[in-house]
Amino acid sequence: MKILFACHRLPFPPKRGGKIRPFNIIRHFQEQGHEVTVGTLARSNEELQEGQGLRDYCNKLLVGSIGKLSAIAQMIARLPSKSPSSMGYFYSSELHKLMRAEIRDQNYDLVFVHCSSAAQYVSTQKGIPSILDFGDMDSHKWLDYSSFKAQPLALGYWLEGTKLKREEKRLANRFDICTCTTKGELEILEQMNAANSTSWFANGVDSDYFSPGAGLYDPDEICFIGRMDYYPNQHGMTYFCRSVLPLIQARRPATKLTIVGANPSAEITALGSLPGVEVTGTVNDVRPYVRKAALTVAPLAIAHGTQNKILESMAMGVPVVSSDTAAGGIDAVPERHFLAADTTELFARQVLRLLKSTGERTRLSESARQRVLTHHDWRISMEKLDEIISSARHEYQ
Repeated sequence: MKILFACHRLPFPPKRGGKIRPFNIIRHFQEQGHEVTVGTLARSNEELQEGQGLRDYCNKLLVGSIGKLSAIAQMIARLPSKSPSSMGYFYSSELHKLMRAEIRDQNYDLVFVHCSSAAQYVSTQKGIPSILDFGDMDSHKWLDYSSFKAQPLALGYWLEGTKLKREEKRLANRFDICTCTTKGELEILEQMNAANSTSWFANGVDSDYFSPGAGLYDPDEICFIGRMDYYPNQHGMTYFCRSVLPLIQARRPATKLTIVGANPSAEITALGSLPGVEVTGTVNDVRPYVRKAALTVAPLAIAHGTQNKILESMAMGVPVVSSDTAAGGIDAVPERHFLAADTTELFARQVLRLLKSTGERTRLSESARQRVLTHHDWRISMEKLDEIISSARHEYQ
């Protein structure tokens, strides 16, 4: 097949959530022998240069450049309109021209889009089987933000979420099949009553790369991994450090927390002054930090789709204590594969439970790793995707 693939971030190297899923889909297409053209965006020369490695996984790479200042200006320009500002943030006239030319001049067998923000480049195509992989339903993320922010930001997030939800419904109707990452996201998508057909396929994890370590772990070490310029991670870590960690340290004073993630805000950096807390900032490899820890935590109150941080920790055989919200996108069972908590006190108790019991940690370590191998393997996810593609193409035969 000849496949035209559009995504909102240059998906190489696949170091963050918005890049991991599209990269693995593109790599799968290449392994299946398909001819793939990728259209995407780069925010900087550094990102553009780093992203050149994607050429090893596709036949043609089309990149539109857009700087942050230009993107912000386009967001502001859309505020008084019905168009979501986030669509402006991910719009490049350069990429739009390139994608229009591809559709006009080439005979593609499939148009595949990852993320609604990239759909604007191909949403007018006709006569070609098409799939829109929302991944996460972004409108609900913005609406969630409005519940956690003070005014007037709360109103701004609510307005963006409302506008984006309207746009998601419009776009869903223009594609043959719409997909997402989890059953929960699928329910949100289906409640729109706009898509012609819907399905989902899970995120996977590279279980060879994220594998258990051979060294000893620190029985007093807790770890969190995630980009620290991302509001849900910032909110979750601030809550954990201010509310949960003191309860743990009151019972186990030697307990330490390492926050591992790129671009920490000033608020997150300041958490490093708290007893036992270290903020690393950007690291080349998160695995040594996770493998050294007795457990990782995911205390997120705002979470959509699959939290890769949880999958990666489980794959490395490091137990996870998660909020119910963060664990919602993981195909695993609480108490069997990870520990869950929905209150501050319970979160502290669950962490202490693992810190105190080597046997309990070992049990969860082994079961978590096994669950990833059987339920979050990219090979299994891609088999499901192949079925979805066959269904989309069947309508045109």
